[in-house]
Amino acid sequence: MDLLALADFNLVARHGGFGRAARAAGRPKATLSRRVAELEASLDLRLFERGARTLKLTEEGRALFERAGALLTELDETAAAIASGGERPRGKLRISVPLLFSQTAMGKLAAGFALKYPEVRLEITTEDRTVDIVEEGYDLVIRVNPDPDESLVGRIFLRDRLIVVASPGLARPADNVAVPAVVRGAGDRIAAWDVLGPTGSSRIAVEPVLRLSSLIMVRDAVRAGVGAGRLPVSLVSHDLAAGTLVHWGDADGPDITLWTLYPSRRLLSARVSAFLDYLKEAFPMGTPDELAAHIGA
Repeated sequence: MDLLALADFNLVARHGGFGRAARAAGRPKATLSRRVAELEASLDLRLFERGARTLKLTEEGRALFERAGALLTELDETAAAIASGGERPRGKLRISVPLLFSQTAMGKLAAGFALKYPEVRLEITTEDRTVDIVEEGYDLVIRVNPDPDESLVGRIFLRDRLIVVASPGLARPADNVAVPAVVRGAGDRIAAWDVLGPTGSSRIAVEPVLRLSSLIMVRDAVRAGVGAGRLPVSLVSHDLAAGTLVHWGDADGPDITLWTLYPSRRLLSARVSAFLDYLKEAFPMGTPDELAAHIGA
């Protein structure tokens, strides 16, 4: 594939027309039109739908644009790095982060990374949904217990676990007596929590009295004595140490794992590698205590 023709196609697609692309680049419109037509001929694909006044990407053109843009950017950055004598992290780094980690830890991490790597333009979005890394233009995503995905590779950088806690003024009830509970979400009725303690497993009957959308809100309500709650240990470890919350047991189930994920078909750019190394420096052992110390919870 002719990389120069691909770059011209990317220029036209980014600006939404041959005229606007020509003015932005200071290139003849006819030259851009000819180069894109040659690219279409070489691929045997129509990349644009051409109207009298409109130019619209075809489905194939959109797929090529979404992938080619990132690749061309990496080529430019690699060439610039080689010319400057070393591959320093630089350029735009776009990351998707889940809500709780974003609220508790990401601000401090982002600030530290920006100070260490001033040539990287860090952009972080917060969302719990599963994003399409390639289609939505992310370099890296952080996810909690993600489903397997053959198109992505990654690593665990933090582990946490859910525990049941309550204020000291709320006594743990006898068997089959429901305790007021603060729960996350507005899902189906929750009848009981299975917990693991020093003497083995047990079940705590619960009666939800508050349903909140954020675990930070759940923690604050539990602190206020409204009811017991299931929360990550990193979010309440300082409360447990201070005695403002009491540990009733570990929630039965798998640990919480935080993963960094990125496309497997691409070589890692210097900026992605730098961010992965930065997370490793921030959480060398990946324990809940390290996360608690970082967020000061």
